[in-house]
Amino acid sequence: AAQNRKAPEIIGNFADRLLPGVIRVLEEHGGRVYVDKKDDALPPYTSRETAEILRDRIVKCKKFLMLATNNSKESRWVPWELGISDGYKKPLNVAIFPGVDKAVDTKWTEQEYLGIYDRIVWGNLADYPRPLWMVYNHYRNTAIPLRDWLTKD
Repeated sequence: AAQNRKAPEIIGNFADRLLPGVIRVLEEHGGRVYVDKKDDALPPYTSRETAEILRDRIVKCKKFLMLATNNSKESRWVPWELGISDGYKKPLNVAIFPGVDKAVDTKWTEQEYLGIYDRIVWGNLADYPRPLWMVYNHYRNTAIPLRDWLTKD
């Protein structure tokens, strides 16, 4: 996603193959997305400087979104980035986007701490005539449209 002068609304750690679709969904709902792999300010190799820049980006963004895949648990960066976002943002400004091929695939939930965050899902929401992207709190069984979540502080 193109960066502009304003801090992006969403920062996330995204798996490459799913990146275009995730960005499209978020931008179609009013989000401005920061993707570290497209940040020319990051050094070519991960280092302390990489961590400092990413922490700064996370702190400045309005929202943090983690794309959870079966491979997320193997990443050294994903839990660190999620922890930074959890510490600097209200819990309602952090969400998980399950990146799965089938709705019944829950392998990504093996990390228990992921259960404390709302999830971005596609489905039916009361008072809406058609399925839509929403941010779902599975603990409370409540949801709001993704566009509303993106614009809410």
